[in-house]
Amino acid sequence: MDYQHTELLRFTTAGSVDDGKSTLIGRLLYDSKSIFQDQLDAVEESSKKKGFDYVDLSLLTDGLRSEREQGITIDVAYRYFSTPKRKFIIADTPGHIQYTRNMVTGASTANLAIILVDARKGLLEQTHRHSFIASLLRIPHAIVCVNKMDLVDYSEEVYDQIVQDFTDFSAKLEINDIQFIPISALMGDNVVNRSENMPWYEGSTLMYHLEHVHISSDLNHIDNRFPVQSVIRPHKIDFQDYRGYAGRIDGGIFKAGDKIRVLPTGFTSTIKSIELAGEEMEEAFAPMSVTMTLHDELDISRGDMIVRENNSPDVTQDIEVLVTWMNERPLYNRTKVIVKHTTNECLGMVKDIKYKVDINTLHRITDFDAVEMNDIARLSIRTSKPLFVDPYGRNRLTGSIIIIDEQTNETLGAGMIVRKG
Repeated sequence: MDYQHTELLRFTTAGSVDDGKSTLIGRLLYDSKSIFQDQLDAVEESSKKKGFDYVDLSLLTDGLRSEREQGITIDVAYRYFSTPKRKFIIADTPGHIQYTRNMVTGASTANLAIILVDARKGLLEQTHRHSFIASLLRIPHAIVCVNKMDLVDYSEEVYDQIVQDFTDFSAKLEINDIQFIPISALMGDNVVNRSENMPWYEGSTLMYHLEHVHISSDLNHIDNRFPVQSVIRPHKIDFQDYRGYAGRIDGGIFKAGDKIRVLPTGFTSTIKSIELAGEEMEEAFAPMSVTMTLHDELDISRGDMIVRENNSPDVTQDIEVLVTWMNERPLYNRTKVIVKHTTNECLGMVKDIKYKVDINTLHRITDFDAVEMNDIARLSIRTSKPLFVDPYGRNRLTGSIIIIDEQTNETLGAGMIVRKG
């Protein structure tokens, strides 16, 4: 089996407190035989100490002692496992409302979101919140796992009602593919193996779906975007005339001989060479990190962007963004911040807080004093110099920003560019 070329699926798990995320991940690892015997022995021993008459699989993911003592999972825990069909990276995010910002971090690179719902409780605020964030981040696939079916006697009626409730809510979301699976992570029903307790469910197991769901690239291979990270000018005599521009390709496909334009100056040239790890290559594409040389000596520095001659992003100092606020300090109008976008960094000012989003109804809230931690709000920001932006829906990399505190350099929020202002 050639694991090096096996497809990789990144997925995130989200849900309310005690919905069973850690147990579900533990069950996936256990039933897919992706844990070592010494890990299993340690978990069995810990389960006995807690007085359980079963193996508490949630302990496989709750690695920190302080987390176990509190009985909660904190921050984002990344787990890796593989099957003969696929490799997986799991971002296990906390369920507590005060950790919504962590879900944004964990879900930002995900291909798929698993949203857990406790069969006894149905849809809760965190279900809505995490589903909305998955929609905002343009995660293409979602699996709604109705967990703890063993505690509702594997009732088809309970499951059908939750499916109906979520379907009604998700009509307002932008998630293309939503699947529903009734499971019991504790008992193993429909996680890796099919459940004999729910003969009325005829769909696939969770593992089957994870192994077979179509992974589409979330990278834009149409619009050429190359933010310059650094300019390479070797001091060696043999390379006196060498001027290379290094960075990560954030969109499109670049080839030697392509005509390009440099932003913000607008100067044009032709790509002379593209190099990766010292080797010249005919073409390069997102998200490769390369060094380009041009036929003309142009004044280019960090923060500039090389694009195709007739395909430019918006060049603007006014942007509108949907922001998840991540800091305990509230945000008010006219606040000065630092805006980080690709390799660009500049001062900015929040001109207008247009509205906050009610996570339960997705309605706009216009009557408020400030944006608090974990709020999602739409802002209008004016920057001190032009940025080269695309809408987030078109390009995740050139359509996202980080907002930083001007005084402390703390991260204040993560934003998705909706459009130029």
